[in-house]
Amino acid sequence: MENAKISHLYDLTKTIAGEYLAQFEYPWEALAGISDFILELGPKLDPERFEQKAKNIWIAKSATVAETACLNGPLIIDEEAEIRHCAYVRGSAIIGKGSVVGNSTEIKNDIIFDTVQVPHYNYVGDSILGYKSHMGAGSITSNVKSDKSLVVIKDAYDTKEELPTNRKKVGAMLGDYVEVGCNSVLNPGTVIGRGCQIYPLSRVRFVIPENHIFKDEKNVVEKH
Repeated sequence: MENAKISHLYDLTKTIAGEYLAQFEYPWEALAGISDFILELGPKLDPERFEQKAKNIWIAKSATVAETACLNGPLIIDEEAEIRHCAYVRGSAIIGKGSVVGNSTEIKNDIIFDTVQVPHYNYVGDSILGYKSHMGAGSITSNVKSDKSLVVIKDAYDTKEELPTNRKKVGAMLGDYVEVGCNSVLNPGTVIGRGCQIYPLSRVRFVIPENHIFKDEKNVVEKH
């Protein structure tokens, strides 16, 4: 399932978690260890650039955090990131350089690469968002199936392979430069390849090959 591999989705130089992710073949394999990785890395961060603001919370001195934001650890906020009014970080999160977590956006057990935008009313849980990806207003990751069964990754548009994750909670894996339209729902175990565009109001599932436009569940059109 090449389309779903870390090597196919991400430039690992664009996140403070690059070495951590390089251990794995598929991105969802990294979800279980995000908290432990933060707890290991946090105390090693350069004190000239980062401050430990609270227990298990490290924030770059150049980052901007609104007073109304709620931050829970383990958490690393990298340089020049912006955490806006009423953002809610539940913990176990890495927020990359120059990234934006916006108004009423909730983050939980995520790796947010550099220069990512989740700026308006987003829920991002148990997910990895690649470099310069963007989630439009109101778009969310659904990380638990309705029947509470374990999530299976399905490459329905290409190889027809299926891979068990052995996890109940898996959100979405967005490759670099992905654009998600407003009010879209990314179903549990969705993998979106580099450079894809998701139309607004879409209900997305399965592995979407890179550089495609997703219009709805039955129509994937290749970009030109």
